[in-house]
Amino acid sequence: MKILACYSNKGGVGKTASSVNIAHAFANNGYRTLLCDLDPQGASGFYFRVKPSKKLVDDAFFQDSGRFLKSIRGSDFDNLDLVPANMTFRDFDVFLDRMKNSQSRLRKALKTVKGEYDVVVLDCPPNLSRLSESVFKAADHVLVPVIPTTLSERTFQQLNGFFEEQGFNRKKILPFFSMVQRSKKLHNFTMDKLRKEYKEFCKTTIPFSTDIEKMGIHRAPVSAFASSRVASKSYQSLYGELKKRVL
Repeated sequence: MKILACYSNKGGVGKTASSVNIAHAFANNGYRTLLCDLDPQGASGFYFRVKPSKKLVDDAFFQDSGRFLKSIRGSDFDNLDLVPANMTFRDFDVFLDRMKNSQSRLRKALKTVKGEYDVVVLDCPPNLSRLSESVFKAADHVLVPVIPTTLSERTFQQLNGFFEEQGFNRKKILPFFSMVQRSKKLHNFTMDKLRKEYKEFCKTTIPFSTDIEKMGIHRAPVSAFASSRVASKSYQSLYGELKKRVL
């Protein structure tokens, strides 16, 4: 079982949309996939029409394997299940701070479903915290969407610096460009610059697209309602790259 965390320490970079579409792509290609929403806003569950979990409250996510398993919900798509978030997830840092070996708690919780799924995708909240440290420890790979702008470049550099300072394995980081507008010189310049500095960037770029924005209207992954469009094909291409690099 591979654990892929879709994470960024900057908000508004297309993290949840990427989590949803990457998870759907793996499931659509026959991999038993669990999308686990760690963000208390619960956007991943919203996209899949899955209501917030009422069972997984307080510290049960980390302490009660039975309730964790009972919180898993099926989706409308084959091979794809979800652990939907609820607002109590906002206190994860408080619970983890009280626990011994807090960095290992998330991996321990996810071991509950080992053997049931081929891929687990984590949709992570945008911050550096106890939870994010637990994510970095648990994940086999950390997928980082980066908008090719100055602020996103800065936060990506901060993330790399944090990994080095805290002793996390930087080889886990797999960045890709998100919300790209090829008509903008700054985007093209920034992508060229970062690709030279960080060789691990995926070749595939995800465009700024109204089809991705319409996911909220259709409440579905892009390929479910716009399979022939550029955004859908881009996520399929990203899936192909990830399959080769992480499985």
